[in-house]
Amino acid sequence: MEQLATWSSPPKLYSPHHHNRFASNARLPSPNRLNRPMLGFRRHAPPVKAGDGGGAGTTAEAVETAVVERSPKLRRFQVSEGRPSPFGATPRDGGVNFAVYAGNAVSATLCLITPADLEQDKVTEQIPLDPLNNKTGDVWHVFLTGDVKDILYGYKFDGKFSPEEGHYYDPSKIVLDPYAKAVIRRGEFGNLGPNGNCWPQMACTVPSFEDKFNWEGDLPLSYPQKDLIIYEMHVRGFTRHESSMTELPGTYLGLVERLDHLKELGINCIELMPCHEFNELEYFGYNSVLGDYKVNYWGYSTVNFFSPMIRYSSAGTRNCGRDAINEVKFLVKEAHRRGIEVIMDVVFNHTAEGNENGPILSFRGADNSVYYMLAPKGEFYNYSGCGNTFNCNHPVVRQFIVDCLRYWVTEMHVDGFRFDLASIMTRGTSLWDSTNVYGSLIEGDLLKIGTPLAIPPLIDMISNDPILHGVKLIAEAWDAGGLYQLGMFPQWGNWSEWNGKYRDTVRQFIKGTDGFSGAMAECLCGSPNLYQEGGGRPWNSINFICAHDGFTLADLVSYNNKHNLANGEDNNDGENHNNSWNCGQEGEFASISVRKLRKRQMRNFFVCLMVSQGVPMIYMGDEYGHTKGGNNNTYCHDNYINYFQWDKKEESSSDFFRFCCLMTKFRQECESLGLNYFPTAERLQWHGLAPGVPDWFETSRFVAFTLVDSVKREIYIAFNASHLPVNVSLPERPGYRWEPLVDTSKPSPFDFLCSDVPQRDIAVKQYAHFLDANLYPMLSYSSIILLLAPVEDA
Repeated sequence: MEQLATWSSPPKLYSPHHHNRFASNARLPSPNRLNRPMLGFRRHAPPVKAGDGGGAGTTAEAVETAVVERSPKLRRFQVSEGRPSPFGATPRDGGVNFAVYAGNAVSATLCLITPADLEQDKVTEQIPLDPLNNKTGDVWHVFLTGDVKDILYGYKFDGKFSPEEGHYYDPSKIVLDPYAKAVIRRGEFGNLGPNGNCWPQMACTVPSFEDKFNWEGDLPLSYPQKDLIIYEMHVRGFTRHESSMTELPGTYLGLVERLDHLKELGINCIELMPCHEFNELEYFGYNSVLGDYKVNYWGYSTVNFFSPMIRYSSAGTRNCGRDAINEVKFLVKEAHRRGIEVIMDVVFNHTAEGNENGPILSFRGADNSVYYMLAPKGEFYNYSGCGNTFNCNHPVVRQFIVDCLRYWVTEMHVDGFRFDLASIMTRGTSLWDSTNVYGSLIEGDLLKIGTPLAIPPLIDMISNDPILHGVKLIAEAWDAGGLYQLGMFPQWGNWSEWNGKYRDTVRQFIKGTDGFSGAMAECLCGSPNLYQEGGGRPWNSINFICAHDGFTLADLVSYNNKHNLANGEDNNDGENHNNSWNCGQEGEFASISVRKLRKRQMRNFFVCLMVSQGVPMIYMGDEYGHTKGGNNNTYCHDNYINYFQWDKKEESSSDFFRFCCLMTKFRQECESLGLNYFPTAERLQWHGLAPGVPDWFETSRFVAFTLVDSVKREIYIAFNASHLPVNVSLPERPGYRWEPLVDTSKPSPFDFLCSDVPQRDIAVKQYAHFLDANLYPMLSYSSIILLLAPVEDA
């Protein structure tokens, strides 16, 4: 996520130098880490034009370069009072109703703009709203009758411009409707606006009765959460590389063209990195290291939460963004057709408006003091690490968030949401009271701003909303202010969490660190140490080894240290503690023996992910060993560093990709590898080098267990994270014998002995004398899966 310009402020408010946020690869927060720069995103440089080699329009001044002029009035509409609900622009009764919250505004004007006038930074027509007839409570509203097919809109609000009181009203600004269903201006990703402006005036699409989409009977797949295999991915990065050979690379439709790859991999749920409208040029600037331009590639800086990211569509601004909306719907429909659910990564912890030096785009211009968490004298709280904090538990804001989630479920058919820095949604709201401004104490039991709430109203509303019932809800249960709620996130039995402790523990154990065998066992069981006491289930844990921020799987076994020079920040950004091991040599190019060990370690990680209770999540590209060259913070690269490289995937098809496909299939076949409840002694038995004798001592690097499975009879799984080989004694099962299925120390295809492996019988017979004696030899840094078979069938 981005880092914005700063100002001096009290503790826990806006830092004057860096904005820290705990990335998903962060360790547990500790006092000595709270002030360390996590991602190092900056917006301190003054705006310059693209031709000057810098970022045009990355501050509030740059937005003001779009001079909005009013063209001659074109009275095309009949105007009446309208209704205060629903919010947004809503077609009804032969016209369109406009309703917007702006509680502290003293006047409001609806601005209507044609696409042609928008390109010229002109307003086509302005309709002042009468505070007596066009306002109900704090909601401004108006009803228009007329042809709105190719009309865009925005608002102008007037009122106090008093930052110390939390108000930023500026009647010269055209403000986006927070409820707009599409926001448009630039139509192609990375293209600058007029005169090199990165923040040209944007406008909202007016919906019409003609906005139709044929869902062809599409219905929610409604998979039980325990059965999911999630794939975190980036819409543009998935097919932007030339080797994707797609007709529309880097778009929603390009992703559709390659959905069958995910089906082959065994994925039944994709988690899309932010697809809400954001400005990829937010900190646009020349990168002298690579000779290209830095952009906001990840998208964790939302401009509008209802609008899809228009520049991920092939249609762009065509048909005022309506075609882009339909491309997202088509993606969801086609994913469902292939049995794949769609989860959206949503960023309700902050917006692109930053702190007081940021642009006035939408929420700030409508009511800054309501939408953002502010200190009594107007300073922005910065629990997001990105300049502002969304005031999530304010009644207006929490209703906005719920309305947005409902829209994406009912209109766009998405299946769930992953909430970025979700702990912010549990914090108390701003208290705007005159006594607070002057520092006087308030009598009564009032919480301080930002205090974590035991029963957060927003989480309560989402969890118990009848329309959102059954929708997948995933929390990143921490924030940049040091609040860490993993295993303790307030919920009503329907939330899962990105399990950062799973990631850290598995990384430590697999690379051979002493003292993690017991913690590894907890991870394999679905982290009952985190979730069981509170009545949780294994599926409350989203298990992952890698995610978008941090090392890829290939880099995790190739680099001891981050290599982020390509970011242009002198390697000062990104996480320093990655729990990685390069297997003996730093970097991609290494000896044959080191490369073999790296492949073995990658297989070990993937086996662990697939045999653990809980919900596995794979990061895009890890299935073929994508490398980012040791860069663990690729937020700014719209290039090969982040792009899925389909040619490399094809090279891996008979090797690691094959292994991944077979492991996901195996997980789905086994009844015991996606339990609804934590395994008990009747189901699971722990072993050591001898059966029934597990070794939990500090120096142990061996973990083994058996699982009773109604489909596979019984499964034996073992991990040897030692640098030494071991001979394992297997548990005796009279009338049965153990048969090898997976051994990560073997080269492909013998690493997974499925039925179609050439000379499979010969490979099995090589172990016959060991298995006849109930033994199995394990090489160093390897894992195995054995299946129980009747003696006559073995």
